Amino acid sequence: MNTRLICASHSPLLYCYKKEPERWDELQASFKAQADAIRAFDPELVIAFGSDHFNGFFLKLMPSFCVGFQAEAVGDIGGFAGPLDVPADLAKELAADLRRQEVDTSVSYQMTVDHAFSQTIQLMLGGLSARPVIPVFINCITPPFVPFIRSRQLGEAVGRFTEQLDKRVLFLASGGMSHHPTRYYPGIGEGEEPVAAWQLSGGESPQSLTKQQWLERLYDMHHEGAEMIARGERTAAQMHLNAEADLQFLDILKTNKLETYDEWDQNEIITAAGIGAMELHTWIAGAAAHRVNNGNAPEVNFYDVMPEIGIAAGVVSGD
Repeated sequence: MNTRLICASHSPLLYCYKKEPERWDELQASFKAQADAIRAFDPELVIAFGSDHFNGFFLKLMPSFCVGFQAEAVGDIGGFAGPLDVPADLAKELAADLRRQEVDTSVSYQMTVDHAFSQTIQLMLGGLSARPVIPVFINCITPPFVPFIRSRQLGEAVGRFTEQLDKRVLFLASGGMSHHPTRYYPGIGEGEEPVAAWQLSGGESPQSLTKQQWLERLYDMHHEGAEMIARGERTAAQMHLNAEADLQFLDILKTNKLETYDEWDQNEIITAAGIGAMELHTWIAGAAAHRVNNGNAPEVNFYDVMPEIGIAAGVVSGD
């Protein structure tokens, strides 16, 4: 098999929780098992599907999809700062090939990514520049959302590109499952003026927070949120953690019948499982790419509702 699939949840609270989740050791063991499997697979290229939390992409210009030709990770809470080792020529070939396949992705010659990419890359690869990585951004945080069918088609197009390569390729998808982090990342027009101005302009507006103020706000609020969870002031229900919705998604993913997601209504999912569930777009894209390369159906390695870290955590793999 020339490809491998890893889908894993991320959360800033992995690094600042105040109460250890009951199955914490199992989650960490699952992360380690997948990192070990990646080392054994020894990928020559990683296609990383991820989102953003208003650290690199802003409302003034929010693409549905974007391929990075160069990428630097910002040091937001839960993230790791530094450059990714992006093979620029190959990334440009990927973007051109996607357009030939009628997937009109945007491109970035200077992409900024946050913990939605860097946390999973660090955990699974051992470092941001440990392997050649092409970042593929999917907007998962603000409407209008891409229909799930489009993310599936993106993944399939990526898979057809990698089929042509004589390389071992890892598809790495970061995000999900159910969670609702609007306390930290408010919806459009719902935040205080300096926050809303940052989300719109990324610091260019006179009313906006500066980059440092935004990062400090995230640091302080996540630590405060962790304390609130430990005291019982923020509940799983308030965070939209929803095992029923998550397991429905996983049951379909395990069958590799990804077309089932095509008609899913994003607004219904957000109501049931929070805005963070939109990050499952990255899992669909990664699974679709792996399937095109004749990859085996994904297996669920770990799942649990873990309010202490603000998410329902899942780890999925496929060889």
